Amino acid sequence: MMGWGNMMGGWGNGGYGYGGYGGGYGWMGIIMPLFFGIGIILLSIYLFRRNSSQVYNNRLGKQNTGLDILSERYARGEIDSVEYQSKKHDLESK
Repeated sequence: MMGWGNMMGGWGNGGYGYGGYGGGYGWMGIIMPLFFGIGIILLSIYLFRRNSSQVYNNRLGKQNTGLDILSERYARGEIDSVEYQSKKHDLESK
């Protein structure tokens, strides 16, 4: 065992890889995993909020039907009651 250098059997720099905690890349070896972790957290938050807003709006995997659109137009005041009833009857008869 002569000439191997240190207590870890000659591997690395005191057992910490290529030059310490940074893995031979200095500060980049510490900062890049930090940015990667923050990116994963932000992506998770984005996906969670997007999915929860779709569930809240009751539109997850559901398309608006013609009757839904007609009701929205009537509620906004775009059409009057007579036109609403006429179009509703047309849609229900199909």
